[in-house]
Amino acid sequence: MRSLNRRRFLQFAGVGLVAAPFVNLLRARRARAAVGGAKRFIVFFSPNGIVHSHWRPMGGGADFTFPAGSILEPLTPHKDDLIVMDGLNFFQADNHEGGMEAMLTCKGGAASVGGGASIDQFIASELASPTKFKSLEFGVQTSPWGGTNQTRMCYSAPGQFVTPDDDPDSVYSRMFGDLMGGDEEITKLRDRRQRVVDLLVDETKALRAQVGAEERPKLDAHIEALASVEQGLQAGGSCDAPVAPAIGGNALVDTSIPAVVKAQIDLAVTGLACGLTNVATIQLSHTVSPSVFSWLDGVSEGHHALSHIDDSNVAGVAQFAACERWSAEQFAYLLDSLKALPEPDGEGTMLDNSVVLWAKEMGDSRAHVCTDVPFVLAGGAGGYFNTGQYLSFDGEPHNKLMVSICHAMGLTNETFGEASFGSGPLAGLAL
Repeated sequence: MRSLNRRRFLQFAGVGLVAAPFVNLLRARRARAAVGGAKRFIVFFSPNGIVHSHWRPMGGGADFTFPAGSILEPLTPHKDDLIVMDGLNFFQADNHEGGMEAMLTCKGGAASVGGGASIDQFIASELASPTKFKSLEFGVQTSPWGGTNQTRMCYSAPGQFVTPDDDPDSVYSRMFGDLMGGDEEITKLRDRRQRVVDLLVDETKALRAQVGAEERPKLDAHIEALASVEQGLQAGGSCDAPVAPAIGGNALVDTSIPAVVKAQIDLAVTGLACGLTNVATIQLSHTVSPSVFSWLDGVSEGHHALSHIDDSNVAGVAQFAACERWSAEQFAYLLDSLKALPEPDGEGTMLDNSVVLWAKEMGDSRAHVCTDVPFVLAGGAGGYFNTGQYLSFDGEPHNKLMVSICHAMGLTNETFGEASFGSGPLAGLAL
């Protein structure tokens, strides 16, 4: 087959890995340990830090409440499903960009546990589940500024972004396009894609025999990536296509944000419930986001500008808190959706068997610092987490939180990211 014909065939078949970079995806697989039984991992992100006085619960441990009017008050119905945390620090990270880079990677290099990948990508690779998608990345206004360390939170390796899709129609087509033409067309499409994968594997193996030892690991990584694609083709998923999302306008304008967030959460939950993936991220815009929450009463300034208003401007701080409270409502909607669905082929609800992390890239938004960064964990992780707590840590590295999440997912690593920042899990999270 000539080169031009091959390209046309690959384009026709709809396989996008042909131009995938040869990255080092070879990681030692860890046997799932008895420490955790979570079946899926979800990251929910909202940007531009926090004002702690409007965020913090009252009380501590299992005896805490969300004050009336506070940012986290919408999570009250899920209090028993949560571990609310503050006092965690990012080390060697500061300001918006540094926080965005470190938030899910913990500043890991290629030789670290995680290999410089973000926690979602590390877990997805370690689980190696036979799902159609290794992971799914859902965005909200994540494309207008392009791909930079301000706009990306997911990494496959140091400096290598995993790009979220902020168009629900595009996400829907990618997730369920195979199901749109009936069983016969589905079979034909999967057969075409399988032939493409077989062709690429054969060519890569032939090339491997011709290159030196230094290049072979890169080709092995590419073969492993193709094997993941083949698993996805065989897995397919177990749901009929749902109704396509209806945004009713341009997904990238501020007034569409509420509809886009709901559509992306619905698609994420559907994909998880159908077994299309076990790892998903939902990224509400990005650090320094200028989005205007104009659907909220009295809000006319951009989110980033509001995040830096000092305490002397009481009305301005209240507007920022209202925006953050709205984000808490969206997180609550995600939890509601997971809790409403029974665990497929298991006991309890999907929330009972999930790890859901609400992450922030900074602590105090006015100071541009990555200290005292707030996190909220939700879900029982199959009985691993001791939920229903508010815990305040005295400057512990957030690497330990990532280790705790890994353990909840059944992994056994004792560090994640830059190991010198700290090892082991956070105390008090596990039962």
